[in-house]
Amino acid sequence: MKKVVFFCLLVFFAFSSLSSGSASAYTYGDPNKEEVAEAYKEILIKLDQNPPDFAEAKKIYDTVKKEVDMHMGAKPSEIILASIESEDKEAVIENIEKLLVLNIARRMESIESKFTEYDTSKKLLAKAFATYEALSPRVEAKHSDLDKEIKGNFEEALNALGNPGLFGVGKIESNLEAFKNNKKEILSNLQKEFQLKSLEVGHFSESATEMESSGKKEWTDISNIRNWIPLILITVVITGVIVFSIRKRNRN
Repeated sequence: MKKVVFFCLLVFFAFSSLSSGSASAYTYGDPNKEEVAEAYKEILIKLDQNPPDFAEAKKIYDTVKKEVDMHMGAKPSEIILASIESEDKEAVIENIEKLLVLNIARRMESIESKFTEYDTSKKLLAKAFATYEALSPRVEAKHSDLDKEIKGNFEEALNALGNPGLFGVGKIESNLEAFKNNKKEILSNLQKEFQLKSLEVGHFSESATEMESSGKKEWTDISNIRNWIPLILITVVITGVIVFSIRKRNRN
């Protein structure tokens, strides 16, 4: 019997390692955080000092420049860095705010193109909302009703994604048209509020699997049936081994 238990443990750890290995290839940062938005908040603190610390602001922006250039092209970074170089506080803030709006648009466009991929869409929407939360204090200070409206649109956009449920239990159908309507409201309001002529800039990345060193792993989402397969296999193997051992012992 000890051999059976030992074998079961070996099977368990083997499948656990396999699951972990597969998951490590698809890791995401915290879905409730957005690196460029976090950099913006840190830059605001540096520029709010007396005198504004432009050197530190540049260092902070440099930490996200590569990501910005990859998804948005080089132009936004060139304008922002030029504003920092000229020590124009208002221009720096205004340009980064516009960049954040463009980043929200990029993610919302990606959601629409990958709408049936629930896990991916939900993560992208969380990133978009985290970006808006960085802008929210600025919007709320000027137009509190607009801030509430935009947050409401995000909530409705989330509901429009539906939910595949767990093995079909608790399933909520998605609604692409509802998502499109809320996306349109969000982007048109942001475009007007931050005075962007267009939400088209650089290139929109089709990648939704931005590799990060830490954060929530895809396999931890219990709503995804694929994440249950290793556990089901482990259970089947262990059950089979136990039944086989009991039958063998009875025969003896």
